[in-house]
Amino acid sequence: MTLCQNSFSENEVYITPSDIIEFMYCPRFTYFMKCLGIRQYEENRYKVIKGRNIHEDKSNQNIDYVRKKIKGKAKYINVYMVSKSLKLKGIVDELYELEDGTIAPLDYKFAEYNDREFLTYKMQMALYSLLAEDIYNKKVSKVFLVYCRSKNLIKEIAFDDKLRKQAMEAIELYSKVITGYYPKATRYKSRCIDCCYKNVCEK
Repeated sequence: MTLCQNSFSENEVYITPSDIIEFMYCPRFTYFMKCLGIRQYEENRYKVIKGRNIHEDKSNQNIDYVRKKIKGKAKYINVYMVSKSLKLKGIVDELYELEDGTIAPLDYKFAEYNDREFLTYKMQMALYSLLAEDIYNKKVSKVFLVYCRSKNLIKEIAFDDKLRKQAMEAIELYSKVITGYYPKATRYKSRCIDCCYKNVCEK
């Protein structure tokens, strides 16, 4: 597989997985930042500060162990992908060619595994999968997460029709908001506590 990306213009607006994750946390956050241009002052946001070093343990992972564990025959590191058709771009930690002819994104999480995958993790990997399929014209049927704080535990997630649909719907909803649609705020009011927009947001 040859690594390549679709050409793109800097003047075009591209969505990133991080954009979608913030949007899932609260659509209003995206509206205030992208539509109104209100600075987010992220240095004051606890969750941002906490997550900045999320990949700090990645270099300690045994490379051969991961490749053999997931039946990979080739691996590419820090793969930058851009899709003109999806208006999506992102950098995945690793992209594998598997023995069955499919490809699979893999991402490292500086977190412990608690018997479930967070929806945000699954959505991030689904977006990487859409990118990989569009660019390399190969099927993605599963993705992998490595939990660094659980002794580099590798978990496999199926990239099925349901997850594919959720990812496409997220892109569509996000695109609607950044063109001016005023969305509802998150229903989880605890998320408003450390939000930098809480003083301008109508609850």
